[in-house]
Amino acid sequence: MTNVATQSRMSRSAGKKIDLGAVAPFMALALLLLLGAFVNPNFIGIDNLLNVLTRSAFVAIIAIGATFVISAGGLDLSVGAMLAFVASLMILFMNSGAVQGSGMLLAAAMILALLIGAACGAANGLITTVGRIEPFIATLGTMGIYRGLTTWLSQGGAITLRNSEVMSLYRPFYFGSLAGIPVPVIVIFVVAAIAAFILYRTRFGRHVLAVGSNEEVARYSGISVRKVRTATYVIQGLCVAVAVLVYVPRLGSTSATTGILWELQAITAVVVGGTALRGGVGRVWGTICGAFILEIVGNIMLLSNFVSEYLLGAIQGAIIIIAMLVQRSLMRRQ
Repeated sequence: MTNVATQSRMSRSAGKKIDLGAVAPFMALALLLLLGAFVNPNFIGIDNLLNVLTRSAFVAIIAIGATFVISAGGLDLSVGAMLAFVASLMILFMNSGAVQGSGMLLAAAMILALLIGAACGAANGLITTVGRIEPFIATLGTMGIYRGLTTWLSQGGAITLRNSEVMSLYRPFYFGSLAGIPVPVIVIFVVAAIAAFILYRTRFGRHVLAVGSNEEVARYSGISVRKVRTATYVIQGLCVAVAVLVYVPRLGSTSATTGILWELQAITAVVVGGTALRGGVGRVWGTICGAFILEIVGNIMLLSNFVSEYLLGAIQGAIIIIAMLVQRSLMRRQ
């Protein structure tokens, strides 16, 4: 009887831990929605909420990749600069007219963007794993490289898509909708569903969490830590490339300032969503919720007169610090 009672208490305790990590971001999102409705009745309108979700697409998609990297015990500070670099090369390729036909040119440019994103991610991963450089330092260095290359490509200005036929064909990828749902929102949930399946339902996903939880134990279990970590950076690069595919038709232009501080927003979304910054725990849907929370905070600031919208960066920085303090408090209770 004693063993049964002990197991029952342990089961209830485990359930509480799971609830704290998985449910808290969604509770925070619900409270923010109530706050927004109280501040401005227009906030809760369908058009405004869909607009908020659409604007969160870039950070949300990038943050999905960051969930894999962080879950495996890594970190990537180069994602904003990487997005600017990949977008610049994609636009330059479309301006070159290297492929005949607008549709074929656009398809080739999309494939090129995905390949470049994967290559940039692989470079980050190999520098970190094979080069044995701390992720913070490695990706800080590549952030400078990608940003510098973008500045060189643009000559300090902007790179603009000049092919009007391709632009008109491409615009619906951001401004279009299916069944009333904006295309970027659909892309968010498709990418999240694929990522959740990989992380929760595949052997690779289990290896990612094992490596992030305890690298030595994972290595003794026969897991190739180097390959797993490198693969997470490749996934991050692919997610950045998907964000580029959604970003380019919005403005049809990019510059060296594109994506500045998006790495902060992506990491904040991951941490707010319940993924442990130390690794070993990954919550894809929580990350999506975290990205929505960040955009909703900005939207509430825009619709209200309580706090200046120019303080959004400061608010986001405060959010990640608070989220880390909460995570540390929960870890001490475990």
